[in-house]
Amino acid sequence: MKSPKERIVETTFELFAKQGYNSTGINQIISEAEVAKASFYQYFKSKEDLCVEFLKVRHEYWFNEFNNFLSKEKDPKSKTTKAFDFLVYMNKKENFRGCSFLNILSEIPMDNIKILSAIQSHKADLRNFFLELLSDDTLSDHIYMLFESSIIESQLFKSNELIEKSKKIATNLIQ
Repeated sequence: MKSPKERIVETTFELFAKQGYNSTGINQIISEAEVAKASFYQYFKSKEDLCVEFLKVRHEYWFNEFNNFLSKEKDPKSKTTKAFDFLVYMNKKENFRGCSFLNILSEIPMDNIKILSAIQSHKADLRNFFLELLSDDTLSDHIYMLFESSIIESQLFKSNELIEKSKKIATNLIQ
C-alpha cells in the first residue's frame, strides 16, 4: 500500500502529464489521490512545493532509468549513442509525453525561483553527464543540445525520426 505522499506525487505526475501544471488544482489532486486535505497539507504547503517535490522525484526516476539503460555500455561513444536510444525507449514507455521539466517550464512565470531552480538543476545534471562522459565542453554541449532538441521535437511530432537523425549526427561528432 502506497503512502498518502506517494499517492499524491503519483497522481500529480498523471495529472500534470494529462492537463498541465496550471490546469491541475490541489483539490483535484487530493480527490484523485484519495487523501484527506489535511494529509496533503501535512506534506506540502502549496502547489508550488508539490511541484518541486514532483520534479525531485521525477529527476531521481529519470536518472535511474537513464543510468540503468546505459549500464552495459562501456565507452563514451556507445554510451552517447545509447543515450539517444533511451529517448526512443521513454517515448514508447510514456507515449511521447516529452520532458516533465520543460513542460512545466512553459507554464510557470520566470520569477518562480523554487520551480525554476529544480528545472535548472535537472538540466545541469544532464549537461554534466555528457561533459563527464566526453571530457570536451564544446562537444558535450553540442551533444546535450541535440539530445534536448530531440526530446522536444519527438514530443511535438509524436515521432522518433529526429532522435534517430540526432543519434547519427552525435555518432559522427564523436571520434
